[in-house]
Amino acid sequence: MAADRGDCSVLVLLDLSSAFDTVDHQILIHRLNLMVGISGSVLKWFTSFLEDRTLLVSVGNFRSDAAKFLCGVPQGSVLSPLSFSLYILPLGRIISGFKNISYHLYADDIQLYISFKPWELDKLSTLMDCLKEINLWMTNNFLQLNADKTECLIFAPENIKPQISQHLGAFSSSIKTTARNLGIIFDQSWSFDAHIKSVTRSCFFHLRNIAKLRTIVSTTELEMLVHTFISSRLDYCNALFSCVSKASLNRLQAVQNAAARLLTHSNKFSHITPILKSLHWLPVGYRYKFKILTFTFMSLQDEAPT
Repeated sequence: MAADRGDCSVLVLLDLSSAFDTVDHQILIHRLNLMVGISGSVLKWFTSFLEDRTLLVSVGNFRSDAAKFLCGVPQGSVLSPLSFSLYILPLGRIISGFKNISYHLYADDIQLYISFKPWELDKLSTLMDCLKEINLWMTNNFLQLNADKTECLIFAPENIKPQISQHLGAFSSSIKTTARNLGIIFDQSWSFDAHIKSVTRSCFFHLRNIAKLRTIVSTTELEMLVHTFISSRLDYCNALFSCVSKASLNRLQAVQNAAARLLTHSNKFSHITPILKSLHWLPVGYRYKFKILTFTFMSLQDEAPT
């Protein structure tokens, strides 16, 4: 939306080192009580969940001594990402205190972005002040920003990017042309070409492996493998494909066509439309439209998150 207005934008993707492992139990319990309003038996449940845990390493017949689990949330539990999100609740308030800074938090994935007119480069000082405040808060709450994995993307005309880079100070070394954001590769031109190349490369790799199993598994099991390794990748965040080029969509469609031919034992010269129809598969170009229409319908029917 900012790009459509002719604005420049800077996106910073912050990375935390072993985020779930350094959560302080007492701070988390204190936060659950004062900020979330949890008390009584429920607070005791959380305390019991976190404290008096031990861990050990077991290899074959050998076991290490048990060590106390002094900090961190247990890995693999559905409560762990939620607990971490509650642990960093104050961070949202800190970022909200800086004008023009927008943010998204998803467990330990933290992203900040700011949009501005090409002549408003002084607004970047607000972003730098915000990042300093975040770093200070992290230190006080036993969390550590990983500077080596923190990435920054600039969405602006080429002639303005060097000036923006100068205003980013120490973060200028984190500027990338592409960056992975929650499994999607973002690029500075919003073409998603790098992401689509990555998806197609991964899908064809898995298709070659699945093809080796074709003679030893049933059709039902083969279809399950195709959906697990191929369809899931084609459908992941595919609402973003509404803005990609026709050439990029054709690359994704080639993956689906190959999967359909593999599943139906068809040769590469067979017309693909009847094959997709027999499998009840929507082509890639229709799958993302179907997802967007579903989101829209759910929103209109008050069945979607606010």
